[in-house]
Amino acid sequence: MSAKILDNKTILVTGGTGSFGKKLIQIVLTEYKPKRLLIFSRDELKQFEMTQKWSPSKYPCLEYVLGDVRDKDRLCRVFEGVDYVVHAAALKQVPAAERNPEEYIKTNVIGAMNIIAAALQNKVQKVIALSTDKACNPINLYGATKLCSDKLFVAEYNDPFANRTKFAVVRYGNVLGSRGSVIPFFQERAKTGVLPITDPEMTRFWITLDQAVHFVIKCLAMAKGGEIFVPRIPSMKIVDLAQAIAPKCKREVVGIRPGEKIHETLISEDEARSTVRFKECFIVQQNGHLRKNLASQKGKECSAGFGYTSDRNTDWMTVKDLKVLVNKISDDYAIEESRWSMDDVPE
Repeated sequence: MSAKILDNKTILVTGGTGSFGKKLIQIVLTEYKPKRLLIFSRDELKQFEMTQKWSPSKYPCLEYVLGDVRDKDRLCRVFEGVDYVVHAAALKQVPAAERNPEEYIKTNVIGAMNIIAAALQNKVQKVIALSTDKACNPINLYGATKLCSDKLFVAEYNDPFANRTKFAVVRYGNVLGSRGSVIPFFQERAKTGVLPITDPEMTRFWITLDQAVHFVIKCLAMAKGGEIFVPRIPSMKIVDLAQAIAPKCKREVVGIRPGEKIHETLISEDEARSTVRFKECFIVQQNGHLRKNLASQKGKECSAGFGYTSDRNTDWMTVKDLKVLVNKISDDYAIEESRWSMDDVPE
């Protein structure tokens, strides 16, 4: 379904200089033939660094655009002529959100409102917004802002004036190897001989960057408006990850951070009433669309009491699985670091 969806299209990625944005650029330039691919972000240095690998002179479809999702006027200008928007811009760090709630609201909530307004004004065909497991039954400010963002996007399905643009959300768990994630953190701390463990019972959903990008592109193709797409992904135990990375290290239990959960939830029991189960994903959607999808796509309703949580998952990564994955991610990082060497960057 997604084989040709990006060919000859103009795609804009907000937060395009982040881990997800970089991987998306790599996959789109490798597997598709876009008309234009706009990288929208507020960091000029990161954009400059990215041009060392993906130069517009080598890839004429690429355009780097400075701006902030807080600036609605800027978004309205750069969305002109855009077919698809992948909204990946967000403030994400849980502890920072607790200390700076206003800033997270400005970017994650007001920013989402600005994306919607700019997309409607410019008659963008589809917008896919990236969410997080922390938006489901949130207990921290970051999760609460992403829940608000998700609600804003899916609510547009009910707006009779918004039928020019289809809005949908993709919600997934922690991304293995992404910037600031636990794998590079554990690898660095392993040098000290001690790994800090928040809680021995902690579990997490995991997805790789490559899987996340391909899933988002598939959802872009499938979206009819108002859906929250949730991939069916494995869980793992934090202690198993520690064992895979540094089996000889001592472990120190330091306790969970403010606003952190022992287990993560991708679909709550209440949401399950409006959720359709498919082979590769779940779709949480407006109730009016539920039966239509069941009939046309052969989905199945979730059973009463169902909840998609990291501790109740049926798909688990073993220590052996994690060792293989960690080694692959480490090799990929080494390749990326060599490619991103700044030796040739002018003063």
